[in-house]
Amino acid sequence: MSSPAAGPALHRRVAVVAFEGISPFHLSVPCVVFGEGLAPDSPFDLVVCSVDPAPVRTSAGFALTALPSLRALQKADVVVVPSWRDVNERPPEALLRALRAAHARGALIVGLCLGSHVLAEAGLLAGGRATTHWEYAPLFAQRFTDVKVEPDVLYVQEGRVLTSAGTAAGLDACLHLVRQQLGGERANQLARRLVIPPHREGGQSQYIQQPLPKARTGTRLGRLMDEVRARLHESHSLDSLAHEASLSRRTLTRQFKALTGTSVQAWLLAERVQLAQRLLERKALSIERVAEQTGFGSAESFRLQFRLSVGVSPSQWRKTFAAV
Repeated sequence: MSSPAAGPALHRRVAVVAFEGISPFHLSVPCVVFGEGLAPDSPFDLVVCSVDPAPVRTSAGFALTALPSLRALQKADVVVVPSWRDVNERPPEALLRALRAAHARGALIVGLCLGSHVLAEAGLLAGGRATTHWEYAPLFAQRFTDVKVEPDVLYVQEGRVLTSAGTAAGLDACLHLVRQQLGGERANQLARRLVIPPHREGGQSQYIQQPLPKARTGTRLGRLMDEVRARLHESHSLDSLAHEASLSRRTLTRQFKALTGTSVQAWLLAERVQLAQRLLERKALSIERVAEQTGFGSAESFRLQFRLSVGVSPSQWRKTFAAV
């Protein structure tokens, strides 16, 4: 997560942009944080406006009526684009102009989840850092080459622009703004009221499923990979695996890359991390025992490699994902 030092003046007027097909959850995130969550003495004046003519139908099927137009952005201190309906659809020019104008006069612009794509289309992310939902981060990076995409964080703030990762990370980003504007004590009170962590460890990487390519069954390498998966607790190296496969190091490396798209070492590490995740979630084993059963050797090495791969410690992973 990335955040600047506190210091900007209090932003009181918050405008949230709705549109045809919006997810009710995405819309509710800024509304509950800046409105309902801080009631009855919220310092924020919240308004939901619309890109499209009313009634605006949500993705859940019900409609929103009597929403003001984008003119509401003209007086807003904070403008929140809570998502976008389709990353392949360029947002209306009226919205892009309104966002540029709001930013130019000093408003804080927020793009939650796919809302970051809207901010990028408006040119507000050029030359800076941003994040978005991990599933769409590669497309984002390909499309907006002048933006440094950080796909493994929950939110990024660059000056007066804030972007968040997918879905629930919008809560983290909005809570960050509350902390920045009202202080840590008020943000912690709000987090308790919403029953969410005041500050989550790690980033999107802990929620990204990364299934590795399946080896073709019956091939020499396919058999070798299945055998190694069953013996991850043992010590393996490029030399030992080449010997098992009756191949040279160079041939094994080339064939493995062609088959899986990755290196032998990277595959082995990923397999061990995935096994460790399953053991942490399902069994009451000590960190030392998990390290042994996954082939990391020492608990220190396991903790280091797990945090580098996943973004959080083994203990934090267990706390978050362990079956009750």
